[in-house]
Amino acid sequence: MNMFFNNYMESMIQPMRDELTQHGFKELLTPEEVTEAFEGLEGTSLVVVNSVCGCAAGLARPGAVASLQHDKKPDHILTVFAGQEKEATAKAREYFEGYPPSSPSFALMKDGKIMGMVERHEIEDNDIHTIVNKLTTLYDQHCE
Repeated sequence: MNMFFNNYMESMIQPMRDELTQHGFKELLTPEEVTEAFEGLEGTSLVVVNSVCGCAAGLARPGAVASLQHDKKPDHILTVFAGQEKEATAKAREYFEGYPPSSPSFALMKDGKIMGMVERHEIEDNDIHTIVNKLTTLYDQHCE
């Protein structure tokens, strides 16, 4: 029964993963992958903290993808999945100094340091254009 439930849940969640990975986002599945990515990448990185909630589906994931059409954009695009890869997400959140855990959310990193964050309360009850504008404002400030 438990194996059935896990397989069922994974089949439900896979499209939520694919929505980002099919647009070039690299999934970070372990704490080690997070450390390697955050400490090894130079330049800017958008980190999407993915989630199964409605605001992730209707706003966060589509907003992240749409924001990449902007002239300035991050050098790297990464994602962790809150509630799925809990250890990887917890490790990523260690780098989001000054920000409480929030999912979905977006973190803009530069050389492994947090430059700005769009938290859940800035995503839910907003429209996609507002979210894209929040992200592209961060890109304009920190991306080449």
